[in-house]
Amino acid sequence: MPTPLTREDTTVNAITAEGLVKTFGSGEKAVKAVGGVDLVVPEGTVVGMLGPNGAGKTTTVRMLTTLLAPDAGRAIVAGHDVVKEPQAVRSKIGLSGQYAAVDENLTGRENLWLFGRLYQLSRQQASQRAEELLEQFNLTEAADRTLKTYSGGMRRRLDLAGSLIVHPKILFLDEPTTGLDPSSRLDLWDVIRERVADGATILLTTQYLEEADALADNIVVIDHGHIIAQGTADQLKAQIGGERIEVVVRDAEALDTAEQVLNLGSGGQCVRDDHTRKLIVPTHTGSKGLIQVIRDLDEAGVAIDDIALRRPTLDDVFVKLTGRHAEEETPATEPAGRAS
Repeated sequence: MPTPLTREDTTVNAITAEGLVKTFGSGEKAVKAVGGVDLVVPEGTVVGMLGPNGAGKTTTVRMLTTLLAPDAGRAIVAGHDVVKEPQAVRSKIGLSGQYAAVDENLTGRENLWLFGRLYQLSRQQASQRAEELLEQFNLTEAADRTLKTYSGGMRRRLDLAGSLIVHPKILFLDEPTTGLDPSSRLDLWDVIRERVADGATILLTTQYLEEADALADNIVVIDHGHIIAQGTADQLKAQIGGERIEVVVRDAEALDTAEQVLNLGSGGQCVRDDHTRKLIVPTHTGSKGLIQVIRDLDEAGVAIDDIALRRPTLDDVFVKLTGRHAEEETPATEPAGRAS
């Protein structure tokens, strides 16, 4: 059973959730999109929620941002209950969803001005804030063009700018870089880092393992509506062991010999892939182990095309936890047409 929320939880942590549940449909057609999520996001940190499409990420964000009411559980965001005090929560958060929430018939400047007015800024304040954000997101030259002429990356930048119109204490970014080119993605990473440096708290959902690794102080892995692991990137990687040596043998006929050599040094822990002619063996001695493997293979007369010492990646973690890669979709956990 999760530990009940305490007063300390709601003041030290920007976001605290306990046992969040959301089910769509009823009867035999009911689908539990989120099945009891417990989540803590300390103030001033970035927590990355990592999982494939359909895992329950977006549904969780929608509950935390008051867009969906949970069927069970409780969540406190910025010191306010998301069900009992939704207006207070909304006044202190920013949200950038998977799809740019902008009006394509308005210009970039007009969109940001409108966001400011909706947040009850004066006309002058809304105009001033729009100018600041247009400059920050490198959109000044396109400010007076309608969004119909914007690229996908420009729309995403404008949408993120809109979520920052009133300097929110807590920012929810739901797959903010999906569909962006690598350059635009790196630009958004810089913006996220700037927000954190200014004291913001960020909950970031993503399918991109390198994004979570680069930005998040802590990572939660969600699958089939449940959080299945959490910790820092290094802590998660440590769960699957230390460094490994990867060897690509030149000739397939030498695989048996190479495997025997590597098994002798590893106590039988060598993993073999005949298709790629690759052998993988764990090592606890780093570069010394690499040098020893090279010597042993040379003495055995095994020629190699490649050899490298590698640390575990988040992809390795994800495969071990879920049995598949992050880019693969989770079987449907919500009715068609709903993001997860």
